[in-house]
Amino acid sequence: MDWLSELFLRDGVAHTVLLFAMVIALGIALGKIKVFGISLGITFVLFVGILLGHFGLKVNHEILHFMKEFGLILFVYSVGLQVGPGFFSSFKKGGITLNMLAMGIVLLGVMVTFVIHFITQIPMQTMVGILSGAVTNTPGLGAAQQAYSDMHGGVADGTIAMGYAVAYPLAVVGIIFSIILMKYIFKVNPEKEVEDLNKVSGNQENIELISLEVSNPAIYSKTIGEMHRLIERKFIVSRILHKESGQIEIASSRSVLNEQDKIYVATTPKNIEAVTAFLGKKIEMGQPEWDMLDTHLVSRRIMITRAGVNGRPIRQLNLRSQFGVNITRVNRSGVDLIADPNLNLQMGDRVTVVGDENAIKSVERVLGNQMKRLREPNLIPIFIGIFLGVLLGSIPFAFPGVPQPIKLGLAGGPLIVAILISVFGPKYHLVTYTTMSANLMLREIGICLFLACVGLGAGEDFVSTLVDKSGFAWIGYGVIITIIPLLTVGIIGRSVFKLNYYTLMGLLAGSTTDPPALAYSNASAGNDAPAVSYATVYPFTMFLRVLCAQLLILFFC
Repeated sequence: MDWLSELFLRDGVAHTVLLFAMVIALGIALGKIKVFGISLGITFVLFVGILLGHFGLKVNHEILHFMKEFGLILFVYSVGLQVGPGFFSSFKKGGITLNMLAMGIVLLGVMVTFVIHFITQIPMQTMVGILSGAVTNTPGLGAAQQAYSDMHGGVADGTIAMGYAVAYPLAVVGIIFSIILMKYIFKVNPEKEVEDLNKVSGNQENIELISLEVSNPAIYSKTIGEMHRLIERKFIVSRILHKESGQIEIASSRSVLNEQDKIYVATTPKNIEAVTAFLGKKIEMGQPEWDMLDTHLVSRRIMITRAGVNGRPIRQLNLRSQFGVNITRVNRSGVDLIADPNLNLQMGDRVTVVGDENAIKSVERVLGNQMKRLREPNLIPIFIGIFLGVLLGSIPFAFPGVPQPIKLGLAGGPLIVAILISVFGPKYHLVTYTTMSANLMLREIGICLFLACVGLGAGEDFVSTLVDKSGFAWIGYGVIITIIPLLTVGIIGRSVFKLNYYTLMGLLAGSTTDPPALAYSNASAGNDAPAVSYATVYPFTMFLRVLCAQLLILFFC
């Protein structure tokens, strides 16, 4: 049985793969167990790693470090791709408020750290390690270690990493506990939160279809293009039933409207009242009635799967002039958008096209409409993005008065690049589309590797630190640093700024740069609101965490 002991106890490729598989599989399985209706989910991988590490199961240090950083890169990059399309618009809907609240959490944590240092006289470098662990911020730990080493001629202080290691596990629990506690403090109703979220989120762009009868003399004999210039509202006229001829026309910018013409209009809820008042009066004539009249026309959804269409505006395709069809709306990630001529199409979009059946078949060939192409992974943009993200995260930024340059790190850089690529990539015909299942797979693999590495790395000295080096007190201080800022700012955000609970979940997870808390929030919410708010505050918070860790070392050590 020598081969078995060698496989489990000696270093090697087979041992490393086996250990990672065992930690992750056990962690995910145990994480599904609920206690009082609450489960830690994927976070349990961390605790299994600590347990096995305590009993002597190790991974080569260099491999462990690589796998931890690579897993973190995969996780944050996948999150960036997911939330990127809604990232910049989120700033228009309270992003500045979210970042100011996140800054409050960071600064309040620093104040609590300083107070504990002043009362207990624990060395500041140890407290910075506890602070980094209490907010699960590995880049802050690295920045603190580097700053201390540079100040002392290359001599490291092991208590920085040990403070991080003992504070980290309960910090993960503490962050999730704070999120859950906020739910009970404010007696959150999940159904109402989703309803409120839909009212204030980007889902306001969801469109409604209405039928109108033209009755405004000011627009008689005017073209639809002229009306758009007059009202400057988002609406698309799909079809026109002319009063005089009784014929149905597929609308274009050159179509002329006359008295008592009936039109089928797509617009946003906030624009319905203005569009109706401008064009005429609403009539009871829905999609079935139009379909009965349009015996020679069909309405069909076509999926964008041709790379040549990716990033091109609807206007540039000239579908109306070439095929006599009209795009009335675009469905992107489950949200219907107005088919504005300047709207850039993306891979995976579903467009609703109205026209002759033969013409629509020709349009299908232009746009693609082949699901098989979407199932093929686009790996080149992913690895280009990771390359650029690591490059950006490694650039040192110097600030006046700060001896050491600041870096975004291997988490901040890839996240920012992923957001930028997902937003601007299609404009440069870069195919960034990934299926939801593929994105989720990358994300889950990344966070599992990261948690397994942190657990295995901390497990060996975990118990001895607890027993021999006041580790239990360090854990208590870490819990205080974790919970007080989160609950304080969380209560302010909910009661003063009226933040949606799902948005608040992402804020609390992002302000602690905690991927497990984000994973828990995403699973609990069932929507993208936590991920969007997480990505909104993450870059600024990461910068502040790294900066504060270095400044505490530089000024108090």
